[in-house]
Amino acid sequence: MLTLADVFEALSGVRPQAASLVISEAAVDSRQLIPGSLFVALKGERSDGHEFVRAAFERGAHLALVQREVEVDRPIVDLRTFDPKNGLEVPPPPFCIRVEDTLLSLQKLAAYWRRKHDLRVIGITGSVGKTTTKELIAEVLAQRYRVLKTQGNLNNEIGLPLTLLRLTAAHQAAVLEMGFYVPGEIAFLCEIAQPQVGVITSIGTVHVERAGSQEAIATGKSELVQALPPAPAGVAILNWDDPWVRWMADKTRAQLFTYGLDADADLRADQIEGLGLKGIRFRLHFRNDVIHLRVPIIGRHSVHTILRAVAVGLVMGVSWQEIIYALQHSQSQLRMVTVNLSNGAMILDDSYNAAPESTLAALNLLSEINGRKIAVLGDMLELGIYEKQGHEKVGMRAAEVADTLITVGNLARMIAESARKAGLPAEKIHITDGVDQATDLLRGMLREGDVALVKGSHGLRMDRIAAALEVES
Repeated sequence: MLTLADVFEALSGVRPQAASLVISEAAVDSRQLIPGSLFVALKGERSDGHEFVRAAFERGAHLALVQREVEVDRPIVDLRTFDPKNGLEVPPPPFCIRVEDTLLSLQKLAAYWRRKHDLRVIGITGSVGKTTTKELIAEVLAQRYRVLKTQGNLNNEIGLPLTLLRLTAAHQAAVLEMGFYVPGEIAFLCEIAQPQVGVITSIGTVHVERAGSQEAIATGKSELVQALPPAPAGVAILNWDDPWVRWMADKTRAQLFTYGLDADADLRADQIEGLGLKGIRFRLHFRNDVIHLRVPIIGRHSVHTILRAVAVGLVMGVSWQEIIYALQHSQSQLRMVTVNLSNGAMILDDSYNAAPESTLAALNLLSEINGRKIAVLGDMLELGIYEKQGHEKVGMRAAEVADTLITVGNLARMIAESARKAGLPAEKIHITDGVDQATDLLRGMLREGDVALVKGSHGLRMDRIAAALEVES
């Protein structure tokens, strides 16, 4: 496990002799750390971790990385002025190590620690489906390997290093999410994590407002496959149904492994049947193998998530028997939560976030479930030039699926108007400005047998709708 000696060697180039104390984990939130941790004081937009160094020590941290003076009565080892010729004295913990930049030092330490471990790293990126893909891949690989995976969605320049610092000699594989916000970000994360396998989910319109276009998003995501080692050591697993992902085939030196519904994909699925909340049934094709499967993962769109997990399993030498067992006993699921109310109605709470692609997938699932269907749909943010197109496309599908539509927010008015033009009667469309009004409307109309889908961008906090109705139930 990570020790004080490792920390000093990574940050100073000198490995002290008497510093074998184990670091339990690295943390940037003093409230969440456990005894024996390394606390990294980061300066954020809202708070400065340097103000919580004392609290970190009180909670049992062995060490704190700082980049400015802090008010704690503990020794400080200043690596900014460290001269290897003078040797390195390590005081008894807890103490501080002062560096020029704590974030860069965290990343440097993570890169050092990654290189100390001989294991397969699977990097995952894409516009939608990263977290569910990561969970399912980890479950498949866990049938044969000891797996480290990203916790939650800690997929950025802070979260990925924190994950890597949890590596131990026992781990044989790591499954890591990689988020994209600006060009060069994924390339930088790959420098730290050194993935040999790269998985691309899809290229959608979410974050277009920041990136500028789908082409810019595809270019940013392609940094993962460009960073992979050449074949046969590197393997790029690409969604062959997505033109933007298919475009990445020429951007990598790695071996290609394609998946999708397309007949030319290396691994493909067909005869897909949605079973509502009971899961899906489909057929898998790989070389001469044809596998009939029924799995408890809901939504026809989940087939692509399953294909990604199967692809990684096959690349990593997991047997069909192990792969099938993992899929059929999976604890992974969409972020969707099913809430059963006491009056016999059900809420599909998919309010974590929303993009046109994921909202259309949620509406498709709603269409598979019996009962009167109510769609509560909110603004989809950060779509940039695709804002109007995305909301209108969702509105058209909502008109086909929903018996009643409730929209939340100003942008979602485009969903309502598109649904009306597509044939949903005006009296079945309710436009609201906020969550409280939408909750009151839904409360008044839900009855036994109804199914209500709740989905919108995280900024709208539409999770409060299901929470309020569940408490009252």
